[in-house]
Amino acid sequence: MKNKISPFLPLRPGTQPDYLHPSYVSSILRSPRQPLIVVPQTLSELSGPVFGHNGFGEFDNDLTQQHAGAPLGERIIVSGRVLDENDRPVSRALVEVWQANAAGRYMHKKDQHAAPLDPNFSGAGRFLTDDSGYYRFVTIKPGAYPWKNHANAWRPAHIHFSLFGAGLLTRLVTQMYFPGDPLLPYDPIYNCLNDERAQQRMISSFDLENTVPDTALAYHYDIVLRGRDATPMEEQR
Repeated sequence: MKNKISPFLPLRPGTQPDYLHPSYVSSILRSPRQPLIVVPQTLSELSGPVFGHNGFGEFDNDLTQQHAGAPLGERIIVSGRVLDENDRPVSRALVEVWQANAAGRYMHKKDQHAAPLDPNFSGAGRFLTDDSGYYRFVTIKPGAYPWKNHANAWRPAHIHFSLFGAGLLTRLVTQMYFPGDPLLPYDPIYNCLNDERAQQRMISSFDLENTVPDTALAYHYDIVLRGRDATPMEEQR
């Protein structure tokens, strides 16, 4: 089962977020009140449904070319590999991203932040990893934005990642942050983890090798699905 994305990540204290983290206020209402029940997998869960490999558009992984004009903001490249606990590549994994625009606003009706929308930026893309587990996105660096969790609360710049294995019944979700962001120490979502090494696994690194001269800075972000060095994922307990 080399390339199967498993939902069962290690539960070492502090390395994966708990459902309930009181400083992240909305988790108080939506966290389970009773122990979770593990439902055994059935044949249908192991064999399907699956996504088609022919449904990808030319610019699905280039969020800067999905509209008639160019979006506003700093153009960046985000790339990396999806790996298992033994550093082996996970090929044919569906990697999806979504994010705010350069002003810190999502193109979603529920986002009523006063920052402007960008008609040339939808903020969503996807990519199917190759044989080496590699993925790559061209996008705009997202802006920070206010949220109502606590007084003067701002979310650090981040990109949401979603990963599917060969089938669509197993999904993992995480967030990627940027190095040196001054808002990270104040963000209760980032600080759901009390293990510093686990926190660092959610922060991308500057990638000079893949930076395109006169065009875009690059950031590297590997995603490890299982084991001691697994990337922290949302709602795994």
